[in-house]
Amino acid sequence: MSDRMVRVLIADDQPQVRSALRLLLRQDPDMVVVGEAGDAEEALELAATQAPDLVLLDWELPGQRNGATLAGLRTVQPGLKVIALSGRPEARQAALAAGADVFVSKGDPPEHLLAAVDDCRQAFQYL
Repeated sequence: MSDRMVRVLIADDQPQVRSALRLLLRQDPDMVVVGEAGDAEEALELAATQAPDLVLLDWELPGQRNGATLAGLRTVQPGLKVIALSGRPEARQAALAAGADVFVSKGDPPEHLLAAVDDCRQAFQYL
């Protein structure tokens, strides 16, 4: 367990997905959702102002091209961990090649996402 709160930004254009992710993260008392974005521009703005540790990034987020949002997030928040999410499992290779720390298919069981979040959280124990 981490001895500090992990600040999470949720970036997905579907409100119901953002809500489900928020509810899933609430199960962990060491996680706090610091913002929710519905497009790439909003995600970049929130990353700059809210300083998240982790972003759950919809790989098909509107406004994103070839991982440009991922690169922008890392520019405004160096050291940021990014979990790319997609309903298309075949997007895994592109997301990882663009620099996502982890890829999780939206069709995977919730436990897969929780495990990925936990793996990312482990990196923050040493900061």
